[in-house]
Order: sequence, then structure tokens, then C-alpha cells
Amino acid sequence: MSEASEVVRGRMAIVRFDAKRCIHARNCVLDRPDVFVPNVEREWIRPDNATPEALLRLALNCPSGAITVERLDGGESEAPALVNTVRPRENGPLAFHGELAIAGEPPSFRATLCRCGQSKNKPLCDGSHGAAGFQATGEPKVMESAALARRDGALKILPLPNGPLQVQGALEIISGTGRTANRVMATYLCRCGGSANKPYCDGAHGKFGFKAP
Repeated sequence: MSEASEVVRGRMAIVRFDAKRCIHARNCVLDRPDVFVPNVEREWIRPDNATPEALLRLALNCPSGAITVERLDGGESEAPALVNTVRPRENGPLAFHGELAIAGEPPSFRATLCRCGQSKNKPLCDGSHGAAGFQATGEPKVMESAALARRDGALKILPLPNGPLQVQGALEIISGTGRTANRVMATYLCRCGGSANKPYCDGAHGKFGFKAP
């Protein structure tokens, strides 16, 4: 968790919110405005207004991983996904779900990584795509690919200096409408915003002089 994180302990669960990771998908305040209470100055996270099961469902619906829940009732907690996926969000970031090992970041199960090239919080998305007017489809072209022998396991993501995201491990690329666009064991995904073959890297970062650690 970052310095911008909040930790709120309830009777049955602990809710952690990391503002550094938040992309304001607003699923939390729309689904459970009694737990994540909008437009109040204090005590805006109220875990005792929901069951631990409901809190966990709320966390799982947070694409960025900004919300995590630790249950105190001995019940089932979040586990790695059975299928590692990445969903290119329309005009937005890459939403990963799996057993994520992102270089420079703590282990996580959910993360949204910048693909517009403008985030001040790389490799994480910080919402800059909106102000930048970034445009990229959430419906990538379907490519012929064979079923993976294993669909889970560690997914290693390395942001290459001034280059793309190097991804190693079983990964299914899913469109916004739920189609499987591709299945890979290794790939390079654009994070400069300039590729003509999004979500994949086509080397445009060199042409545009993309700079990022």
C-alpha cells in the first residue's frame, strides 16, 4: 500500500483503499454507496454496513486493485484468478487480473496499467488518458490462438525502459464484450500510446521518443 492508502477496520473485515491505484471506475460508490459513501468529508469507508462476503465482492469488482479486503471472520479471502486475463479498456488502460508480479510494485491480483503514455504514476494508470484524449479500442482484433495448457500461475510484467510492457506467463486477452482476442505465453504490450497495432507493441515508442523508466 502507498502513503495515500487508507485502512479501515470493521467488526468483521478490514478494508484497504490505495488512492495511488484508483482509476475512478466508481464501481464501489455505485454498487455500495452505503460502504463507500460519496461526498462526505470523513468516515467515507464504512465496512460494517456490509457482510464480509459483500465486501469481498466489492473489492473483486475494483479493476485497479485499489480496494482490498481482509476478512476477520475466517471466511474465504481473495485468491489468484483461475484464468489470467487482460482487458484493454476503451480509450483507457490495460486491466490485468491474475497472480501479478509487476516490477517495482507489490504482488497483487488486480491492476490497471497505463497504455496512453501520459500517466505520472507509471506503470500504473492515473487517469491521464481522459485529459489527453487518448483513443484506443477495447475490441482488439481476434487472432487465431490455441488453448493454453495452463491458464493461471504467476504473470510477470516488466515495464521496459522507454519501451513496452514485457509480459511472461499464461495470459488471455479479452475484449470489452468478453471475446477472447488472443492467448499467449509471452507478449509485448504498448504503453507509449503510439502503436498502430494496439494493444501490442509495434516499435512506435522509438519513433515517438517515448520516455519512461
